[in-house]
Amino acid sequence: MENKIKMSSSLQKAREYEKNETVKIPIEQKPSFHACSPVGWINDPNGFSIFQDEVHLMCQYHPYTTQWGPMHWAHYKSKDFIKWELLPVCMAPDQEYDSFGCFSGSAIEHDGKHVLVYTGVVVGDDEEGKHFERQTQCLAIGDGVDYEKSDVNPIIGADMLPDGASKVDFRDPKIWKDENTFYVIVGNRNEDGSGQLLLYSSEDLKQWKYCGVVDKCENRYGKMWECPDMFPLEGKYVILTSPQDMCAEGLEFHSGNGTLCLIGDFDKEQVKFERETESAIDYGLDFYASQTTETKDGRRIMIAWMQSWDNYNTPGEFRWSGQMTVPRELHIKNGRLYQLPVKELENYYANTVNYKDVIVHEAMELEGVSGREIDMTIDIQAGDYEEFRIQLAKNQKFYTEISYNAKKGILTFDRNHAGSRRDFICQRSMKVESQDGKIRLRVVMDKYSVEIFANDGEKAMTSLIYTPMDADKILFKTDGTAYIDIVKHDVVVE
Repeated sequence: MENKIKMSSSLQKAREYEKNETVKIPIEQKPSFHACSPVGWINDPNGFSIFQDEVHLMCQYHPYTTQWGPMHWAHYKSKDFIKWELLPVCMAPDQEYDSFGCFSGSAIEHDGKHVLVYTGVVVGDDEEGKHFERQTQCLAIGDGVDYEKSDVNPIIGADMLPDGASKVDFRDPKIWKDENTFYVIVGNRNEDGSGQLLLYSSEDLKQWKYCGVVDKCENRYGKMWECPDMFPLEGKYVILTSPQDMCAEGLEFHSGNGTLCLIGDFDKEQVKFERETESAIDYGLDFYASQTTETKDGRRIMIAWMQSWDNYNTPGEFRWSGQMTVPRELHIKNGRLYQLPVKELENYYANTVNYKDVIVHEAMELEGVSGREIDMTIDIQAGDYEEFRIQLAKNQKFYTEISYNAKKGILTFDRNHAGSRRDFICQRSMKVESQDGKIRLRVVMDKYSVEIFANDGEKAMTSLIYTPMDADKILFKTDGTAYIDIVKHDVVVE
């Protein structure tokens, strides 16, 4: 396809810059098994899909600085969700309808081609000097490396919005195919100032029609609902979205840019989603804009941006900023969304260490239990302790702490002593109920990230720590006596 597509100067420039500058960044500075920025800035995952039996992942990308800027699409692929190969930048803002940026979107495979849908953004001043912004949905089709934007773009414009819908906040289409019909769900803002999710359908990807409002926020959970995703899972429908301007509610939802999981039933004919449960997707400090895909063997896999808009903590000396979570397999249990790292992670295990019935009654380390690229499961049995603590990424100066208050049933992540010199949020907590006095914590670390999965994936907590890499000890301590089992694997990706 490369010979058939005339590449714009903007895309050529981005590809050349990426090629020349990425190699200047020390490979050991980057995570080993998480997709991360090649150079410059990345945020929302886009185009997470299976194409020609490989996993493709795009994401929002500004290659020229480590701050958000005119959005391009970075591009990676993988055979197993763990080992990522960087491909050339696949889109740049180079058309009238996307001149301010190629914002978030998604992808599917169709007729041997890779189909991308995304939001094109235009900003400017009208004839009266008034500032305006327009967001529309656009189409590009390619071969897995090179993509051509459709000559009918935008495929969904402002004229296809329902009454009272914002033309400015209208973005992040997620595409899927049901029998012979394509659908996209798109985030939008209603005239009451809060988010709503709109559904569109098409038979040929180019001619689309408005179907209806799938669900509305009505100022209950934040404002604008970004990055929506809707899919069937184990007899139910799930909606994942990332609301802006959330207000904190206990330990379930934090303020600012949050996450929301809705589980219920969807009536396609009536275009109506009936909610049964509402919860956060992830309870950590750095998780946003989740997107899913379905594998050939029927698994639903989710990935998300592992960073926060409100807590930018990339070290100033880094020339890259932003990474994705480990991909996670989703299930529904007891009316909740469960998530655990994809099973493919196990193929990279090395140096496995097992401990059974360890008695913890004072601060202690265990031989072989250390590192910054690990997958570790800790079973904490009932005991006479009130507070159990795990200190990660530890040396004489720095540490990050996971603590569990058995009396209150609260798990807390604290990075106050992780080495940052900036004043930003460093602590967050979530409810974790014990099961007959026992809890299970699975901790996945990849240099600068800590992903915690409590009670076999019932809840997840994702956060970043840019602690110097020589801090690699792990310490266990209690204020009483606890009995623990530990299985620790190094994760080695070469």
